[in-house]
Amino acid sequence: MSTAACALAARAAWARVGAVLIAVLVVDQVVKQIVNSAVDRGQEETIAGGFKIVNARNTGVAFGQLQDGGVILTLVIVVAIVGLLVFFARQATRRWMWLPTGLLLGGALGNIADRVREGAVVDFIKLPHWPAFNLADASITIGVVVLLLVMDRGDGARRSS
Repeated sequence: MSTAACALAARAAWARVGAVLIAVLVVDQVVKQIVNSAVDRGQEETIAGGFKIVNARNTGVAFGQLQDGGVILTLVIVVAIVGLLVFFARQATRRWMWLPTGLLLGGALGNIADRVREGAVVDFIKLPHWPAFNLADASITIGVVVLLLVMDRGDGARRSS
């Protein structure tokens, strides 16, 4: 691929990252606001089959891990985001790399927005035998799985899709 074609493919990949990031962030924040207005904090509403909508706060990371991590947790999140951006910048033309990057960044920024606004992450999905979580957490988890799948495809998948 020529230098110009690589630059164009990289720009297109960054645009896709931005689109996925914005979609995840907007949907996550809108649903959290709906939950905040419909379910009192600390309450649960059973939907079906043990699936519940809750209004809970999480001072840790995904699925309640590292509760009350404070400044150290914030630094780890910032380092992870910077690392992801650097990694993506180097891999931008790898096929589908934009998708997990957008999912991861959108999820991370959704939870950061909660931390800034509420001092904790708003969790609202509760499944049986599983900690409460939110769409940002799900986006991060799916992003990690998709990233592993994209990376597993090897160097033969360097075209941008």
